[in-house]
Amino acid sequence: MTIELTEQQKASVGPLPDGLELPLPRTDLSVEEEREVRKQELAAAFRLFARFGFSEGVAGHITARDPENPEWFWVNPFGMHFSQIKVSDLILVDHAGRVVEGRRPVNRAAFCIHSEVHRARPDVVAAAHTHSLHGKSFSSLGVPLEPITQDACAFYEDHGIYSDYRGVVNDTEEGRRIGIALGDQKAVILQNHGLLTVGASVAEAAWYFITLERSCQAQLLAMAAGTPTLIDRETARAVREQIAGPLPGWFQFRPLWDQITSLEPDLFD
Repeated sequence: MTIELTEQQKASVGPLPDGLELPLPRTDLSVEEEREVRKQELAAAFRLFARFGFSEGVAGHITARDPENPEWFWVNPFGMHFSQIKVSDLILVDHAGRVVEGRRPVNRAAFCIHSEVHRARPDVVAAAHTHSLHGKSFSSLGVPLEPITQDACAFYEDHGIYSDYRGVVNDTEEGRRIGIALGDQKAVILQNHGLLTVGASVAEAAWYFITLERSCQAQLLAMAAGTPTLIDRETARAVREQIAGPLPGWFQFRPLWDQITSLEPDLFD
């Protein structure tokens, strides 16, 4: 996939010194190199999610489509805390939910949700879902995220609501319905459950989960204090076009990547 800046996004970048360019994701990688990038970003995302407090017992998962076998995906082992996950701990699951590489089982809910999300969205490389505190609190309201901040505008008219909660997900039919609620958008709020985001890279999916969770927190705080003032539709759309998309999502993840790989280099093991 070729990832490029839109004209609106180019306009938001200041002049660059001669000879310098913005860092961009590489597009010339072999299958093996691309697999390693996805697995490294996956391990880094789990470490970051742990630091953000997104872990909740054995709940929560991030998946990355395998570049060689697109119906298969890499995911965290069932029962391992996000803060301990290394590249070597990740497991590879096939289209039937069988572990084809790895030493631990897969979370059944992870397979039921993510296999269908990946099936519904062949353009998606990664999907992230956890029971983060503000995400699950906000999801209980059954309302969309409002454009009350610049950051929230990334999701303006670009997220769905899945309102048919039926308990712990243990069949692919519910995963299929979640995929329908997601549609062609970057996120879906799972009512009474939590948040799910997707991206053309692990970095993008992880970043949008982080900023969606914080935007839910901001809206909850604003609603508790009074009646938030909404950004008008035209402005919200314009802001979304500037700050959202595969490349902005990947790029927003870069500072977090630099931070976590510096502090916890063992994640590469």
